[in-house]
Amino acid sequence: MERPSAEILVAMGEAGVFGLLEDVYQLLAESEIRELFPEDVVEASRRSAAFFVQLLGGPPLFSQQYGPPRMRQRHLPFEIDDEARAVWLRCFEAALEDAPARHGFPPEHLGGFVAFLRGFSTWMVNAL
Repeated sequence: MERPSAEILVAMGEAGVFGLLEDVYQLLAESEIRELFPEDVVEASRRSAAFFVQLLGGPPLFSQQYGPPRMRQRHLPFEIDDEARAVWLRCFEAALEDAPARHGFPPEHLGGFVAFLRGFSTWMVNAL
């Protein structure tokens, strides 16, 4: 699984990443996997955005605030099957449709970013 380009963060800035993740989590809050997320989806989106900023080569916001990412381990308490993965991915991809205009996401990196998300989400599946 190839790490997404650091050029994404350069183009969007931290505020753009945080805005994108808030869009994703608003969609997740309306999805059939809502129960997998905390009541405060805005706060949850900030936690996820901190991870993505760090992943994209920015400051280690996630590690500073929450400790080492260890995302698979962090997701083990939640039953994530292929259907839940597909819903999460669909919400993320829907938010990405408007991300170039809304958040400055560089369109030339959409394909690589989506490929990363597909691999990453597959890695989170822990139930049949």
